[in-house]
Order: sequence, then structure tokens, then C-alpha cells
Amino acid sequence: MQVVKFMFQPHGDDRGQLIALEEMIDIPFKIKRVYYMYDTKEGVVRGYHAHKSLEQILVCIHGSCKVRLDNGKEKKVVLLEKPYEGLYIANNIWREMYDFSSDAVLLVFASELYNEDDYIRDYNEFLNFIDNESRAN
Repeated sequence: MQVVKFMFQPHGDDRGQLIALEEMIDIPFKIKRVYYMYDTKEGVVRGYHAHKSLEQILVCIHGSCKVRLDNGKEKKVVLLEKPYEGLYIANNIWREMYDFSSDAVLLVFASELYNEDDYIRDYNEFLNFIDNESRAN
């Protein structure tokens, strides 16, 4: 499984840093939804799902967290700790976000509006879905 990280261009001077992100330029899809997680308690794991069609970019804009990615055959853990670094997650990838620092703010750019039907929340269902997708192709 290939992990794709985007390095966003910081613009700064003695006043501080600024990062501007534009859809279809810095983010490889049209942005339909933006949300963020913060005050995540110690030991809490977020995610535990995959999406059938939605794509995301995750940016830990403050603090740090880890993201476990699983394509049904292989698993990888990615550390997010730089506010200028974005992790691209394609559809059909199981994700779990964990080990949040106490000050972590995880920003998510999504390619689609919220749609519960796009979620796969059961891991065994995810594996079956991936298996059926690979047989169809």
C-alpha cells in the first residue's frame, strides 16, 4: 500500500507562518466538507471505518496523532505531526486515528458531503467489500 503525503507550502516571515490550500491545486479533489477533531481524550481511537467513494486529506494542524491505514491486505501506520503535511486517504481504505497528543487538532478535507451510506463501519464487512471490488475488476 502506497502512503501519499502532501507537503504544503508555508509562507512566512517574522510575523509567523501561513498555509493556503486550494481545491484541485493543493488538495487533489473538490472540497465538499471540512471538519476537525480536538480535545481527544487519552487512549481514544477515532475512525474505525472506510468509505466506498469519499476521499480525504488529514492534516494535524496542531500537536500529533497516528493514523493506521488498512487496504485489506496490508497495514501501515503514519505519524502526523507537522501542520504543513497532509495525508491522502483514498476510498476503500480502513482508517483509525489514535495516539492523539493532548493538544492535537486534526483537520479533515473531504471530497463528499456527509452520507452515512458511504461508510463501512464493520471491519469484516469492509474485507468482504474489498474482496468483491477486486473480483469485479
